[in-house]
Amino acid sequence: MLRKIDCNIWVAEQPFRFLGLDIGIRMTVISLKNDELAVISPIKIDHKIIEQFKEIGNVKHIIAPNLFHHLFLSDFKNIYPQAQIYAVSGLKKKRPDISIDKILDDDEQYFGSKLEYFLFEGLNTFLLNGLSPLNEYVFFHGESKTLIVTDIVFNFDESFPFTTKLVSKILGVYKQLKPSFLERLGTKEKEKVRQSVQKILQRDFRRVIMAHGTIVEDDAKQKFKKGYECFLEKKF
Repeated sequence: MLRKIDCNIWVAEQPFRFLGLDIGIRMTVISLKNDELAVISPIKIDHKIIEQFKEIGNVKHIIAPNLFHHLFLSDFKNIYPQAQIYAVSGLKKKRPDISIDKILDDDEQYFGSKLEYFLFEGLNTFLLNGLSPLNEYVFFHGESKTLIVTDIVFNFDESFPFTTKLVSKILGVYKQLKPSFLERLGTKEKEKVRQSVQKILQRDFRRVIMAHGTIVEDDAKQKFKKGYECFLEKKF
């Protein structure tokens, strides 16, 4: 079900397993002008969510914010053929089967003043097939003072299964709003990361919504800053 978080912003969550871990997955929905809805990191939806969408607006923008959150783009497009798919550079090569309408670009403002976005540069992660760039866009919804991210931070807590909690402690993301050890280890362009973090900290946000983990509602800006302090210290 869609759950209202604040004025003109909702989320929906569902179970999701990655490498055998239950990490959950979350999409964020923003109401823009003229009741247009932007869906960030879409999940698989059912009839209940479809009915809720009808109540709050019209799905016009389907957004893949990085190279990994693309599984349900085509499903959304089939349900909402009038909507446009926005994706990061590189996804078209990775998923040529998906009909991408627009590539996210810092020089364009597709969503107007209600939803800012910009590229988080420099962050990489280790996967089974080696090092991979996240190539992630982050979003700032000024009306609700919410920062919306996907995989640049995690925040697992006691609400997750035992194995997920154990692994998140090993990776340094248990009850901490920060990138995992894999991102910190895999990232070489630390100056680009530092500049991206500074750009985020210029925004007046009090909440962070991420794709995997528990939403941070209190003191989110300071927690985000602390999570990236190893990049902000500029000792590299």
